[in-house]
Amino acid sequence: MGAKPSLRSRLTRRVVLPLVLTWALGTAVALSVANYFAGQAFDRALLDDAYAIAANVRIAGGGLALNLSPPEMGALLFDQSESVYFAVLLQDGGLLAGHAGLRAPPPPETAAYGFADILFQGRPLRAVSLRSGEPVAFTVVMAQTSASRSRLLRNMLVYSAVPQGLLLLFLTAWLLRVIQRDLQPLAELQRAVDQRDAQDLTPVPPSVTTGASTRDVERLGLAVNSMLARLDESIAAQREFAGNVAHELRTPLAAIRAQADYALAHADPRVWREQLQGISQGEARASHMVEQLLALALADESRAGLRLEPIALNELARDVLLRYLPKADAAGVDLGGEGLDEPLTVLADAALLEGLLGNLLDNALRYGKAALPRVTVSVERLAGSAVLSVTDNGPGLSNEDAEQLRSRWIQGSAGRQLGQGAGLGLAIVSRYAELLGARFELGAVEGQSGLRAHVTFAILHGGEASSSP
Repeated sequence: MGAKPSLRSRLTRRVVLPLVLTWALGTAVALSVANYFAGQAFDRALLDDAYAIAANVRIAGGGLALNLSPPEMGALLFDQSESVYFAVLLQDGGLLAGHAGLRAPPPPETAAYGFADILFQGRPLRAVSLRSGEPVAFTVVMAQTSASRSRLLRNMLVYSAVPQGLLLLFLTAWLLRVIQRDLQPLAELQRAVDQRDAQDLTPVPPSVTTGASTRDVERLGLAVNSMLARLDESIAAQREFAGNVAHELRTPLAAIRAQADYALAHADPRVWREQLQGISQGEARASHMVEQLLALALADESRAGLRLEPIALNELARDVLLRYLPKADAAGVDLGGEGLDEPLTVLADAALLEGLLGNLLDNALRYGKAALPRVTVSVERLAGSAVLSVTDNGPGLSNEDAEQLRSRWIQGSAGRQLGQGAGLGLAIVSRYAELLGARFELGAVEGQSGLRAHVTFAILHGGEASSSP
């Protein structure tokens, strides 16, 4: 496959070539029109001479005679640059006066005269044939050479086409210079991108983007910088994810390895069983942590392609609650729901909404410990908004801890005491709520101990989301 043409050469061809063709066509049309009207003028002068001769044909001695003296005839036929010929022909074709052998096609039956190109004495002539009936029928043939016509056409070509050609050359040179100047920022942008290292995702220098001569090139530079910024964020998120996985999995994997080594060093099956249970619990914690890390990574990557659609919040909350009932029963937690029968539609993403509620329930079941643990999922309409909340009757949190737990890798006192989790659950909830355009808050339960985590959504009315004023 041959090399593709450059943008400069393509623009040059697509601008200069139509310009040249338009100039050539316009020049040809102008010369044709000028030649036509010049020919009309020459033909009219030739016809006037024929009429002048016809006006001097008289009846004399019982026949026709040309009543012009030699000086008058010489004056009539005088032309500085052309040779002029004439013939007065009788009705029977005989020559009354003029040059013998000069003939021209007769005019049409419906016309008094007609023009034609003829040969006479080996020379090309322009001729007119004039039919007259006064005093009797006769025909006047008037002809002349066409050197003046050819010379006039050459003069028009020289004095019209040549200046236009010079103007075309000047315009072409100017266009090439303008195209080169306007494409220069593209070349600078290309060099700025080509010369940088693959790890360099810093923005293109402002002199390349904002200094462009056209708005389109400036927008291209800004788009490249925007893409570089998104790539930098994506790579940073991937590096953070990889670092977090390596850092956070080191401890549970080391514990699993230590337990396995301890079990292999003993022959007692009870020790094996005890260590295998510890290994299973460590694997479960590690798997849960990986799932949370993946959820955060996907949340960071999903902003551009996220599509929100109408979701029945009450139905989704009821489905998630039913899936968590076995886990709640195994943990001895009374899991219930309120307001799940009232239809409430919000604009959200089903997967993110399920992940948000799942992390809130998982957090409540894990840390909301009490003498008689109870967790409640509720959906309610409040001041024109839909509020999804998960409430437990555990020890609760201080305002300072509640604010800190929204950040990654921050654990509360309950998490540190239990030695579980990595401080990611509520960070995931906070990120999901941000992506869904909702508001996530943590607070105490009025009149009792416990923690209430609630997310406020805009209710969807008639296809449009409306939040509280």
